[in-house]
Amino acid sequence: MNVAILGVGTVGSSVVKILKKNKELIKARSGVEINPVIGFVRDLSKKRDVDIELSDDINSILKRDDIDAYVELMGGVDRPYKIVSEILKQEKPVVTANKAMLAYHRYALQNLAKNTPFGFEASVAGGIPIIKALKEGLSANKIEKIVGILNGTSNYILTNMMQNGVNFDEALTKAQNLGYAESDPSFDVDGFDAAHKLLILSSIAYSVHGDPEDILVKGIRKISSEDIFFANEFEYVIKLLAISKIEDKKVELRVHPAFINKDNILAKVDGVMNAVSVYGDALKHSMYYGPGAGGDATASAVVADLIDIAKGNKSPMLGYNTTLQNVKLLSQNDIKTKYYLRVRVEDKKGVLATIANVMSENRISIDSFLQKPRLKDEKYTTLFFTTHTSLEADIKKVIEILENMKFVLNRPFMIRIES
Repeated sequence: MNVAILGVGTVGSSVVKILKKNKELIKARSGVEINPVIGFVRDLSKKRDVDIELSDDINSILKRDDIDAYVELMGGVDRPYKIVSEILKQEKPVVTANKAMLAYHRYALQNLAKNTPFGFEASVAGGIPIIKALKEGLSANKIEKIVGILNGTSNYILTNMMQNGVNFDEALTKAQNLGYAESDPSFDVDGFDAAHKLLILSSIAYSVHGDPEDILVKGIRKISSEDIFFANEFEYVIKLLAISKIEDKKVELRVHPAFINKDNILAKVDGVMNAVSVYGDALKHSMYYGPGAGGDATASAVVADLIDIAKGNKSPMLGYNTTLQNVKLLSQNDIKTKYYLRVRVEDKKGVLATIANVMSENRISIDSFLQKPRLKDEKYTTLFFTTHTSLEADIKKVIEILENMKFVLNRPFMIRIES
């Protein structure tokens, strides 16, 4: 089986090396030789440590009759979507790691693919076989909830903040120096990478439609040392969580930092590692753990998909032939969870009572309260609140009201609490 690699960067180079290094093992497992024969690159002058022919002419590669399958590793959304669409129209198999393309175009690609194999295990959580688990190993289950740590960069930063007492900027700089974060880390630390992955998993689990703009997405930039202080006081860990769950044919999708109890199994997932907890009606709870990024880990998933194709394994791209249930996205304002509020206020009589009254009038019930001791000459102090389960619309209204009160220094900061 001859393979064209469209995009020979870190992951593409690893794919080529694994196919060559483990050639005999892969042949024994797939029944055929899988040969990378050509790679597409944008810049031929850039040196690449791969032993295959390279070309910057994508059209000539797409027209070749001797290519049996394509691996798309170009990145981006619109251009790779057009290219993959052309390949699928030729009824040739595709493997991709492109989560952004799938977040926006997964249903259009499924309609084009029909019975043509389309592998995308590498698009979510690197080397963790979570897509295969959802499509095959858990296929007898009605999936009720998915909760995951799907971005290694953010997880590394939060781990450093929790364990080493550094602030966000210091932790980010360290992540960049180690190669875990890009020079522009927005895609990772603002939650968009995890949101793309969550949409892919939720499409398999619930057949739910939606784009990244349709779901609640918050990043980790504004988490402060005060939030870390509170987390440690109340036996919490802060993680960037991707959460999806279904109830009454409405699917709740959200990505945001969250307090979770230190005893929660996800609280023990540190550094650049990823983990996904899946809750099903038959199996109940299972968790999948491993490296979520990196050339070799992602390439491992790509090659596994190629082996499946070589073995003749065919299944609908998203795991079903038709939409099994008429589900809709839950409105962000209808989300219900527990909340943490950090409020910087003037340290004077009546402030606490006023805040408590505002919360009560807007159906927010206070669960716990903590006041951080202020320095001797400080005029302001920090108040911390946690709530019982409340409505997202109500907590937003409370924040807006408090922000406009004279004794509040700046906009109150909120983190959701997940049990």
